[in-house]
Amino acid sequence: MVEQLGSGVPRILESYGRECFAFSDHFLRMSFPVNETIPPQVTPQVTPHVTPHVKKLILAVEGEMTRQELQDILELSDRMHFLNNYLKPAFESGAIEMTIPDKPKSRNQRYRLTEIGEKLKENQ
Repeated sequence: MVEQLGSGVPRILESYGRECFAFSDHFLRMSFPVNETIPPQVTPQVTPHVTPHVKKLILAVEGEMTRQELQDILELSDRMHFLNNYLKPAFESGAIEMTIPDKPKSRNQRYRLTEIGEKLKENQ
């Protein structure tokens, strides 16, 4: 039966053995053991990728600032453009945080750099 399945199956049998195969009337199931001694090949990104807009915003932030103050410094008049292209991506990258996170629409809301944002600003 193994010869009818293809050339890859004999090579699998040489490496793993017959216990990896389970045959039923209509299906062939192959289960391979995991070698946990091999470290994963995933390397976490130390600094997030930021857009040129987010870089400009990070460089503009001094202490705690309102949305309007940030827009004025960046000379941006369109609120939605600022929110979608500057502020939201800065939040998603972890560079900026709200001073009142429980009330994102508060009139007293201010924005400040996080530790990530401070490091990105230092590297500019």
